[in-house]
Amino acid sequence: MIVDDWAQSGLAALTGEATGRPDLTRAPVLARARRTLATFVDITDTSPDDRRPPLDAAEFLSGRSALTGHTRNGGVSAGGASRLIEAADGWFALSLARPDDHETVPALLESDITIDTWAAVRQAAPRKPAADWVARARLLGLAAAMPGECAPVEPIVVPRGTSTAPPAWADLLVVDLSSLWAGPLCTHLLMRAGATVVKVESRVRPDGARRGNRRFFDWMNSGKLSYAADFNEDTPRLRRLLMAADVVLEASRPRALRAHGLSADDLPARPGQVWARITGHGSTGPGADWIGFGDDAAVAGGLIAGTPTAPMFCGDAIADPLTGLETATAVATALRTGGGVRIDIALARVAATYAALGVIDLPADPPAEPPAVSPPRAPTEIDLIPPASELGADNPAVDAIVSRRLGG
Repeated sequence: MIVDDWAQSGLAALTGEATGRPDLTRAPVLARARRTLATFVDITDTSPDDRRPPLDAAEFLSGRSALTGHTRNGGVSAGGASRLIEAADGWFALSLARPDDHETVPALLESDITIDTWAAVRQAAPRKPAADWVARARLLGLAAAMPGECAPVEPIVVPRGTSTAPPAWADLLVVDLSSLWAGPLCTHLLMRAGATVVKVESRVRPDGARRGNRRFFDWMNSGKLSYAADFNEDTPRLRRLLMAADVVLEASRPRALRAHGLSADDLPARPGQVWARITGHGSTGPGADWIGFGDDAAVAGGLIAGTPTAPMFCGDAIADPLTGLETATAVATALRTGGGVRIDIALARVAATYAALGVIDLPADPPAEPPAVSPPRAPTEIDLIPPASELGADNPAVDAIVSRRLGG
């Protein structure tokens, strides 16, 4: 049954070689994701209205590919920004997701490049062990990972401030400092539960998803208030906004907000406030400084398909949507019990938790399926989502909300 669910959800189009049969062995992932989302729905009573069907985890795991047309491609991620590379003693994952990452590759290889970047990486990789490549990539600020290097860890919840009576979902103010996928999915779900969500972006470096597929950005962020700020010059306004929030979600390396005096340790906590922090590899220890994206973080957690001699990516940046679901449920659980906590959750640890579910043994000759994208649910739901607010369009409205909450 769970294998059929995986095959029919669109995830089969995202796991396996580009040609031939899909890899269905990670079917338990979807089953747990659905249980996680069901818990969130139970806590928040997120009932469907006349315009939207019930929430389905399959949509959030494969919905981006339905919009972009991405399909499975074995050791190349669905989005194309990550690769599984064979080194001298095994495999590692490397992501070149940001515009300047390719410019860092000559430093990684310690040589000039005269051919395609990825071809140069593959050509050089057998010269060193995988761990050496990963260590050097991380030193240079690139996202890289060893398969299965991270152990499963559930969200870490520690006290912060005082708890209160559980608030009504419609009264919640959520401030979202995150970007791309995991954090925005979390706050998308909180918004669907009734919360007012403020999406905060830097005027200089807005959410990178704005540069990508606009329909995906709208899907994750439509209905949120857009607040643009200069993190150097607008610090007092941002401090007030964060102090007015019932929920704060951040998804940057810990030092980023500390540099502006805007971290959870720098600000007084509003009674009942929940502060959630999403990182790639944890907020303490050496991993706190490592870059992590959905595909390489999944590899770090061991959430891959294929075999040891031919590993393949599982899904589309799957650590991102899984972490979004898990974070939303952790936040909802904390709010229901009065808040006053900080939650730390890491992409790689979430991936490891799902990888620990194991794989399904399949028949030796399962039916073939072409690697075409099968959009989850009715595609018209995503098609009809209105555009997200333009950058900074809601600054006056947000300032007014903060003034009402804090006075002045």
